[in-house]
Amino acid sequence: MKKVLISIFLIGITLTLFGQTSVMLTPSSNISAYTFDGARSGVEKLKMNTYVLGQVGKPGLYVVPDDTDFLTLIALAGGPREDAKLSKIRIVRPSIDEGEKIVWVNLKQYLDTGDPELIPQLQPGDTVVVSGTIFYAFSRIADFLSKVTIALSVYNLVTGL
Repeated sequence: MKKVLISIFLIGITLTLFGQTSVMLTPSSNISAYTFDGARSGVEKLKMNTYVLGQVGKPGLYVVPDDTDFLTLIALAGGPREDAKLSKIRIVRPSIDEGEKIVWVNLKQYLDTGDPELIPQLQPGDTVVVSGTIFYAFSRIADFLSKVTIALSVYNLVTGL
């Protein structure tokens, strides 16, 4: 009976740790890429959906004015975290003709030089992906291994009784 309960417990932990869902986002041709903000602040602005993923303070969907640049979006998302890889940030840009286009941004070079030409303008549907450094990957692996070790220790403790 104990082994059955332990097995159910370990299966539950495994499903919790490895359970993921996959959602494919496909652009639809009948949906507008912009929304109209109206004259709330006296200035009429078109808004667009952009997404920020990865190593930023607040990843998610951001509805921003159509003249927003990359740096402003990163700032709105809480800025890069300390384990963010600033030299290789991707902007995945949907395109009807080509599918998806990848634009690479080197934010580290911008911070070193201050060259505004390195900061691209955003387009509707852009997804900014800020990857983690190798140290971030190492910490994720170490975290996973510690959870496996704890689960095995609990299993060994219960079956040894």
